[in-house]
Amino acid sequence: MKSPLLSLPGAVAAEGRDEGVAGHYGDLFREQRALADGNGLVDLSHRGVVTVTGDDRLSWLHLLLTQHVSDLAPYQATEALILSANGHIEHAMYLVDDGTTVWMHVEPGTQGDLIAYLESMKFFYRVEVADRTEDTAVVHLPAGSIAEAPDGVAVRETAQGRDLFLPRADLETYAAVNGPAVGILAYEALRVEAHRPRVGFETDHRTIPHELGWIGTAVHLQKGCYRGQETVARVHNLGKPPRRLVFLHLDGSEVHLPGHGTPLRLAADGEEGRQLGFITTSARHHELGPIALALVKRNVAVDAELIAGDTAAAQETVVEP
Repeated sequence: MKSPLLSLPGAVAAEGRDEGVAGHYGDLFREQRALADGNGLVDLSHRGVVTVTGDDRLSWLHLLLTQHVSDLAPYQATEALILSANGHIEHAMYLVDDGTTVWMHVEPGTQGDLIAYLESMKFFYRVEVADRTEDTAVVHLPAGSIAEAPDGVAVRETAQGRDLFLPRADLETYAAVNGPAVGILAYEALRVEAHRPRVGFETDHRTIPHELGWIGTAVHLQKGCYRGQETVARVHNLGKPPRRLVFLHLDGSEVHLPGHGTPLRLAADGEEGRQLGFITTSARHHELGPIALALVKRNVAVDAELIAGDTAAAQETVVEP
């Protein structure tokens, strides 16, 4: 679904998973600084939007999600995961309840699989699940923004800012009044700086929540049974995850950023050394320079000097070994 904001002056389309919205509007660092200062808006209209209505919506979701949502207060933002039977991450949902409806946004193109799973678990519960992607666009306002949300629009407010579930027909008009529009690359750079994981970037087919620091923020350890809970409890109580998320400062002299999946090795071993992990997301930051998130084996020393391909990388701990 192509965003109308791609027709704005200077818009350059994003690629890959973020296809359909602008990667930037001509000045990546200016756009980052605007976001950091609480200005502008980010077009996230390519993300999937799912709603759940009905009297049992919160108690039903509570049985399926990793988060405690049975008593979720209206307009209280939260995030949650759906895991496989083995505890591997399948979906991450960013949700809010407006008193009658649970609104959630998910990774682009994943809403179909999510809805299929939710529908299979309805049984006798009084709930209705709907795909609202075609008529609803997600817009992000950074923390500190003075832009107002239109009446009747569901708003998910967090420390990072506000996500608006805006009627898609109003997207162009709202952006014209509350811009400037900021591209997804600036938004992603600030996400990397904040060490926030993203499904499909920081995850693969065997990622468990502990590896990414999602315990406590998206996984509630004192709630009842849900699919994959046994793995969550066992690793939390008896062991350590096999991998851990790290933040990397990359060598700024390199022209190209190491892309997703670039192997990480000990710098001392060179490019022929044993692979210890891989880059998950890399970005150019307006203050920090080239940065990245990566997954490494748990036993990699926290002060080890690494290389990503042929790019030097100094690590900061995100998830403790």
